[in-house]
Amino acid sequence: MRKTLKLAAAATLFATPALAAVPNLENPLYAPTAGEVYGKLGVGVMYKKANDNQAMQDKGLVGETEFPIWRGNANIGVGITDFLSVRGKFAYTHDGDIDRAGMNDGRLGLNFRASEFLPTDGWVWDIYADAHLGGISEMKAQAIPTVYTPAQLVANPKLSPLTFSYDNYSNGRWGAWAGTQVGKTFDKVTVAAFAEVLRTFGNDNNTIEITPAAKARLTSLGQGALVAVMPNSFSVDTASTWEYSAGLNSLYQMDDTWSFGGGFTYKHRAENAIDAVNIVATIPAGQAGVDAFAKAFVGPMKDGIDEYILSVVVANQLTDNVQVALYGEYTFDDAMAKSSNGTDIKAELGARVNVRF
Repeated sequence: MRKTLKLAAAATLFATPALAAVPNLENPLYAPTAGEVYGKLGVGVMYKKANDNQAMQDKGLVGETEFPIWRGNANIGVGITDFLSVRGKFAYTHDGDIDRAGMNDGRLGLNFRASEFLPTDGWVWDIYADAHLGGISEMKAQAIPTVYTPAQLVANPKLSPLTFSYDNYSNGRWGAWAGTQVGKTFDKVTVAAFAEVLRTFGNDNNTIEITPAAKARLTSLGQGALVAVMPNSFSVDTASTWEYSAGLNSLYQMDDTWSFGGGFTYKHRAENAIDAVNIVATIPAGQAGVDAFAKAFVGPMKDGIDEYILSVVVANQLTDNVQVALYGEYTFDDAMAKSSNGTDIKAELGARVNVRF
């Protein structure tokens, strides 16, 4: 009888799948198998402190803090086969302190696990391509006066009378990502490295409101005749850009329930450029000041930024299909003079729920 019970217990042990065999959705090498669906839904809160670049000086925001900035994010996907999957990534930000909100990231594409067809000795190699969805919504901004007085502007022609205040996080452009990832699991530790490049395509999918305060500033500088026929908004032709990103990610699977990870990501966000200002057509030909107004905006915007992001995550596997994770990010950046995204401090804490079917 005792022998029978031992055999039954052993059979039960081997028949019950171990939790360690359950895919960990926080693993950087995770990819769904055929028919598998997954979702990673998170919410975070960010704290920012503005730097002292020219954009912040123009707006009088040097050293100003923004908190709380609410951030929502979703990663979803489905396995078509064991080596090909569809995936999407979306993120939304709401910053009440500067009245700015909108989708700040949108991607939809395919991931191909090329290592399934190669003798890689346990190494995983992914190749992916995503559509950049920045063109779903137009870029919205306001032309507002800078903090300088008319006297200061007359005395120093290098100072700008107007600057941009952005209403959302879209650049108004469609584009395409191409990237690759290589990694391997060594016992309990997984490491992965990735690199990707983005091409955006210039267009005029944007609206820039000319605020009453901006018109008053132009009037104070002797451009009242132009202001009298100026529309309430205009658009610009933006140039195409190249952006890229690369990084390292890791995960330590401590046991069947707990895992801990960390990563480093470098992002190069391109400097934008304006090819043309679409306001001349709405103003009578030869109107004084039109060319000067347009010329002030045309050319490189000096708003590029490089970001260096450190991240950590701790995850708990609640069931075979549900996982919860807490994450944190700290970002160092090197912003150009007119970037509205430059910071001295930028940190985010959040949580997400990961599910698979």
